[in-house]
Formats: sequence, C-alpha cells, structure tokens
Amino acid sequence: MRITYPVPAQTSSVFVVVTDRTPTDLSSIVPWRMGPSHRRAARDALGTPRLTLEVFRSARSPWRRMDLDAEDLRRVRRARHHVVVTSIAPVEEQPEAAQVARAAARGVAEAYHGGLYDPLTGAAVYHCAECPGERRDFRLGDDWLGWRVSCAGEEHACGLGAAAPVGADIDGSCSCLVTTSRGLRRFGLPEITLTGLACAHSLCAVTVLRTVAESLLAGHLAWLSTGLLTPCRGVARRLRVAGMDYAVLSGGADLESGPSHIPGAEDGSPPGTPDEESGLLRVRLTPAAATRSCLRLRLPGGHDGNPHPRHSPGLLVA
Repeated sequence: MRITYPVPAQTSSVFVVVTDRTPTDLSSIVPWRMGPSHRRAARDALGTPRLTLEVFRSARSPWRRMDLDAEDLRRVRRARHHVVVTSIAPVEEQPEAAQVARAAARGVAEAYHGGLYDPLTGAAVYHCAECPGERRDFRLGDDWLGWRVSCAGEEHACGLGAAAPVGADIDGSCSCLVTTSRGLRRFGLPEITLTGLACAHSLCAVTVLRTVAESLLAGHLAWLSTGLLTPCRGVARRLRVAGMDYAVLSGGADLESGPSHIPGAEDGSPPGTPDEESGLLRVRLTPAAATRSCLRLRLPGGHDGNPHPRHSPGLLVA
C-alpha cells in the first residue's frame, strides 16, 4: 500500500543576517570569503535566482516579523541592517542549492559579526570563526530541521512538558502531543507531523521526529538524484527504520485501505516562510516503536516551559 505526495518543480530558501555594521561591499565576501566547499558553486550562482543578496535597513526589512522565539525576534528588530540571502532553484538541485545559499550567509555573518537566522526552521543557525562552516556533505542535523510542539486539544490541556503523573506510562497517559517539522519543504518533501505521544514525552518526540525525517528525506533525495522526476512521488505507507516496522504514514485522515494523496497548495507566501496550508505527511508510531522509542518519563517541573526545545542534550530514546 502506497501514498503519494506532490513534488514542486522548484523550492526556495531564505537566510537573514542581522548586524549593526553597515554592509558596504558584499561582493568582496561572496564568494571570496566563503569556505572552499561551496565557493565555486556560489561564484557560478551569484546574481541568478539560485543566489541573490539584498540589504535592508531593519525598519524597512520584510523579515522583521519572522516566526522566532521572543529573544531572537528582539535581536532581529534591534539590529540596524538585514542582509537577506535567497535561493530559488529547481528541486533536483537540492540540497546543494540551499547549502550554497547558507554558506554565503555564513560568510556574511562572520564578516559583519552578525546573527544568522533561518525563517523556515524558525531558529538561529549557529556559526563561529573556528567552526568548520557549511559542510560539503549534507546532514539534516546541521540546523536544517526545526519543529513546533503543541497539544492537539487545547480545551483539554494536560500540561505540555509537565511531569508525568505517578504511575503513568505510554499506554496510560495522554496522547495529545503534536510535533510538526519545519524545514523539509525546502527540499521538496512535505513537512511531517507526529501524533499520538504523551505531552510528558515532548523531548522524546523531537528525537522521533528527526528519525522519521531523516529516513524519509534520504529516500526523497535519492529519488531526486535519479532525474526521473514526476509531479508526485509514491512511498510505502508503512515506514521501516533499522529493520523494524516503525510508523504509519498518511496524507490527512488515517485511511484503512486504498491509496491516499496529499493535496498541494499554491505558495503565495514569501520564499522560505512556513506555509500552514500545505499538505502534511502525518506520522503515527506503531505500538512497538512507541514502546522502544520513548522512556517512561519522570520530569520534575518539565523542561523550563520551553515549547521549542532545540539543541537539548540527552534526548530520551531507548
């Protein structure tokens, strides 16, 4: 049994560098002060839709209202200048096109001692002079994946991130946690939403989401590399990870039989911004995978009330 999802002809990425220094000569930075891994590709793409650079005064920037946490949003709005690096490329040129654009943004951020933000993931991209910069090899864990964590039924809120009740387990606790990816659609893959876990397992859910995203994206990128592209791609409804039946995929309501199709949506939003109307790949863990993936948690006080637990050490997986 298979489901299908639409594959766009092209995708986009935007990276925003916020700085108090005046960006006077970007041509001396991109591509010449970029890391060697993507310098030649940036030189060839610069000035085409695959790589464009714009400078805005912060007060006039269209990126003052990015979907970031409060602290990062204050930094974005207080900065004097925004340097916006945009890439619009055929989907078969991903992930390289996005990597080249982010490598250029890293070079600008380093030159002007600025902060670097990805509006699609809704988070900062970390960089430093001593860091290796943008790798040649693609790794989803290199700040390419963001997420939202919420409860499905706000009217029956059970305390997102609160401690698990005494004696609660995976079967006995709530199952209203919803974890939705941010960032996959830049590669032509729909965002995925994970449901069915307990609110007390929000940290674990992020690890599960990343595991599912890595598995689906690996197959998607391998398919793109064949060049045999069609408007829709079919995938098996049952996802296997490390040899086990791990999750069930659907494109909307969980259908018991027959193929399902995830409807596409016209993207009228600025390039690189989240689109809530796009179709989602829905993911629900099998009972065996849920038992093996999430420990029975006893979290005193939760995780500081942060609904966006990024870069958390020791994410809990069995």
